[in-house]
Amino acid sequence: MRHPNAPRALWLLPLLALVVALAAVLPAVLPAGADDTPYVRLLGRAVLPADTFAAGPPTGFAITGNTNGRTVPFASHPVQGISAVLPKWNGNWVALSDNGFGAKANSADYRLRWYELAADFNAGTVKTVGYTELSDPNGLVPFPIVNAAGDRVLTGADFDPESFRQAPDGSWWVGEEFGPYLLHFDAEGRLLDAPIATPVPAALLPFARGLATVQSPDNPAFVSLPSADARRAAANLPSSRGFEGMALNASGTKLYPLLEGPLLDDPVRNRLLIQEFDLASKAYTGKLWFYPMESSSNAIGELTALNDNEFIVIERDGGEGSSARFKRIYKLDLRNADAAGTLRKELLVDLMQIGDPDGITADEAGAIGLGEVFKFPFVTIESVYPVGARTLLVINDNNYPFSSGRRPGLAPDDSEFILLRLPEALDLD
Repeated sequence: MRHPNAPRALWLLPLLALVVALAAVLPAVLPAGADDTPYVRLLGRAVLPADTFAAGPPTGFAITGNTNGRTVPFASHPVQGISAVLPKWNGNWVALSDNGFGAKANSADYRLRWYELAADFNAGTVKTVGYTELSDPNGLVPFPIVNAAGDRVLTGADFDPESFRQAPDGSWWVGEEFGPYLLHFDAEGRLLDAPIATPVPAALLPFARGLATVQSPDNPAFVSLPSADARRAAANLPSSRGFEGMALNASGTKLYPLLEGPLLDDPVRNRLLIQEFDLASKAYTGKLWFYPMESSSNAIGELTALNDNEFIVIERDGGEGSSARFKRIYKLDLRNADAAGTLRKELLVDLMQIGDPDGITADEAGAIGLGEVFKFPFVTIESVYPVGARTLLVINDNNYPFSSGRRPGLAPDDSEFILLRLPEALDLD
């Protein structure tokens, strides 16, 4: 893992060298499209094949539905569901896998991990180097977990990790969806604190159904209720709408977890809550903002800091393949909000309109979005990281074996790592 005091220039050096080499042959500024969408250019693409597995016990015994031709259960652990990514000091990437197969009920055999991955944009490949398994050896989780009688390795029936950041002290903070909770781990993946619940701010208390904390139907408080309908009625947040994104400011002092959906009873259906969390006190500060989605049917994929005030966020619709329409990256500034705390946003990237004039990809029979106009037609796009002032790394969550946005009906999605060249520089700390 990156040493907490290592400067950005050192721990991104290998990838930045590639970016500089590629950028040297590109125009400094590219023209915007006719609709004023920023002209963003594909710099590189590397692929982690869908059928990539790591050591571990068999998984997927409870999977049902269309598996895109893959036979379940699997003999080991698929390396899939990349929900967040961070650079490692050696030029590799640390990628957080989500709960496994999308639900508590089908993921009890999926062990939670973050993986170390090596991306080679010259060869177009991504390979698995190793992984760290998440566990609760000291019994800090206050409710039963799947492996309580064993090694206490955490599973996809215990938590659904969707975002993570490394603090200056070298520890890791994970935002998850079932609670939703903040989880705090050491560098070996061992839980350091009990799960931290999400307070309901005063502005949302009228819509919280009498609960002091934000709780999804998958929250362990509702495990004894007799049905899914009863759990939904007791909760104040929909399922799978917890901390999909979470930023750490450039100073390394504050986290900004972002809910993926509004409270069930919030009449403003397109606003998503961001609250500030102080790492020193391990407590929420009371500061909050709202992210405004373009449509109440959209969702977010990630929130990443550029500096102490500016952030980038992925917003996307629920379509994939030919039905994918809205997959975008916006820039936010916490200093630029209205009186209610609703942030204003600036379009940075339309992931369905990426220029590929250098032929990094080529048209392919049965595939969508390859060629001169490159598209990212995936249902879930959940990782974005600035590797330079004008370069973003973006990765899709392939939901293996279920999603099939690139080659619909032909194969499950790979995890694609793409480098994007922006027309203007971002203000990085």
